[in-house]
Amino acid sequence: MRLKLGRPDLDRYAHRFDVPPASGPFGVTFLGVASLLIDDGETRLMTDGFFSRPSLAKVALGRIEPDHARIDAALARLGVDRLGAVIPVHSHYDHAMDSAVVADRTGADLVGGESTAYVGRGRGLPEDRIRVVRPGEPMTYGAFTITLVESHHCPPDRFPGEITAPVVPPVRTGAYRCGEAWSILLEHAGGQTALLQGSAGFVAGALAGRRADVAYLGAGQLGVQSEDYVRAYWAETVAAVGARRVVLTHWDDFFRPLDRGLRALPYLVDDLDVTLRLIDELAADSGASVHLPTVWQRADPWSDIC
Repeated sequence: MRLKLGRPDLDRYAHRFDVPPASGPFGVTFLGVASLLIDDGETRLMTDGFFSRPSLAKVALGRIEPDHARIDAALARLGVDRLGAVIPVHSHYDHAMDSAVVADRTGADLVGGESTAYVGRGRGLPEDRIRVVRPGEPMTYGAFTITLVESHHCPPDRFPGEITAPVVPPVRTGAYRCGEAWSILLEHAGGQTALLQGSAGFVAGALAGRRADVAYLGAGQLGVQSEDYVRAYWAETVAAVGARRVVLTHWDDFFRPLDRGLRALPYLVDDLDVTLRLIDELAADSGASVHLPTVWQRADPWSDIC
């Protein structure tokens, strides 16, 4: 097999960045990797809140820690000073490393499993702001209902296992073990429903009987999986909940600072071209539309499907 060099050209997919912009108080803002800001004008929630995006050299060879300047700059750009909850989709560094800092800055609960709780404890968050969830148990924040359902990380998981002690940065990247991985189901009193699937993994049957009109679907490493795996992933996520609009996340190069604009991960680690080809085939069979999100832009993916 010929080795592919370089990375996918996002200009080829310019037409994909077409999630309808938000025109009212309800919106979802994509912030790179699997970080999303969801707000209805009253309550704001955030998945992950990963803004530091340390370089590959630091991740591979050094010690990593939250970059407070980058976190503060991102929150200021978003105009966010209060959040109801910060919810990492699992506890790898590119999801959970900044989560406790963001929660601390914004007065939010840090929500997740025991591994995420230890990230919060390493920051010194008080226990009443660390919410260890029971899988499948709904939680309410304002008009939002959030339910975390057990999931798996996409293979390979380079840092498997649980976090069992407070994480006090700076630390080696491997300190941020995966811990519990989640499918996040979101419902709003206004009728909006979504599946937030941060990693391209799944537990067979876990989402059976659940419903969501929109799926924010993690695509990281999906382009190097077998076609059978991609089909199973689609069946256990998008098809299982009946989503009619799919917005792909976790395809961007997270070693690049967010303020420099997004680019796709290189072919050496993923292949967005293959991902889109396979996802398009599956979407055509189910009647769903497939999109890429625009970073920093408030979008309303429900605006023309509800």
